Amino acid sequence: MATEPLSGIRVLDLTNVLAGPYCCYQLALMGAEVIKVERPGSGDLARVLGADTDRNKAGMGISFLAQNADKKSVTLDMKADRGKALLKRLVKTADVLVENFRPGVMDRLGLGYQVLRAENPRLIYCAISGFGQDGPRRDDPAYDQIVQGISGVMSITGASDTAPYRVGYPLADTVGGMTAAFAISAALNANPRGAFLDVAMNEAVVSTMGWVVSNYLVGGVTPAPHGNENTTSAPSGTFATSDNPINIAANRDEQWHALAQHLGRADLLTHPDYLTREDRKTNRHELRQELERTLSTRPSSDWVQELNALGVPAGPVMTVPQALSDDQLSGRGLIGTLSAHGERLRLAGSPVVIDGARRMPRSAPPDLGADNLSIWAELGLSDAEIETLRHERVI
Repeated sequence: MATEPLSGIRVLDLTNVLAGPYCCYQLALMGAEVIKVERPGSGDLARVLGADTDRNKAGMGISFLAQNADKKSVTLDMKADRGKALLKRLVKTADVLVENFRPGVMDRLGLGYQVLRAENPRLIYCAISGFGQDGPRRDDPAYDQIVQGISGVMSITGASDTAPYRVGYPLADTVGGMTAAFAISAALNANPRGAFLDVAMNEAVVSTMGWVVSNYLVGGVTPAPHGNENTTSAPSGTFATSDNPINIAANRDEQWHALAQHLGRADLLTHPDYLTREDRKTNRHELRQELERTLSTRPSSDWVQELNALGVPAGPVMTVPQALSDDQLSGRGLIGTLSAHGERLRLAGSPVVIDGARRMPRSAPPDLGADNLSIWAELGLSDAEIETLRHERVI
């Protein structure tokens, strides 16, 4: 691939499970050399997580496979004096270090930002945590579900009779990881003197809530759960058909008129409950029931095709397997295939297409310590020294 935005950048990935590994995977997909520094004997906890127990036992759990392709792996005991010394030597060769320990852990190990900056003044040090490096929740555990609850996301997810509801995937981890990748890329571009990046998953999630937060801060409107309804307009939400549900977003007056006419419900256009946008929002549930009287007579595929042709935004509500096999997604090549450990492994590539090309993973997620020999030898260690360190479980 011709476009490698982060070619020549070395990233030390000291992270575990999801937020940090996802961040570093995005950097790897953009061409960075990512060296995953793992605990000897066990490595990243994600190696034993996932739906396939046999893979977990082999230390290559599906949770690990999902965001660790295109990385190298070395093992290192950072509690051991020689382990600390080796990390400092490795830091001298790096541009970026990413960690997602609880705040203060690296300082207690004697490997905090100020110590490592003395080894490499140009180092960009990114610390990902649940709530940031200071504040009253600084030391609280930062599992995704905990952050979803504290950020307010769960309070507005689901309907009034089901909320609070957890978003169905690790939202806080992935949003936090993508935010960190963005911050690192910006720092690489703008700050040649190095930087300390404090990325809080909680703040990253709140930032993405956009209108919800602004409606409260500016408009004084307390956010509430509204299920599948779009609170900014109506009819806009999820509607039943004769087979599967569809989403319709008739957010503009002309779209609402086109929808009502096409469904043979022109009578609704003059109904006093639906005359204005605010009227339709106030009476959205009654309006949905009226529209579903017609929508439920035919299959979802017919309605989606016809409404989109009229300029009324509509789309099917898909399962994950359906989404992955949809011609739009598969045709643009988001999912790639590579050889890994004797099998063909399907993984998501970069969500960004640059100059018409998408960066896809090219090397399999690494076995634990797969690159010990090459990386430590690069620092000047002899084979005998590497073997001694391995024997003493420093690596």
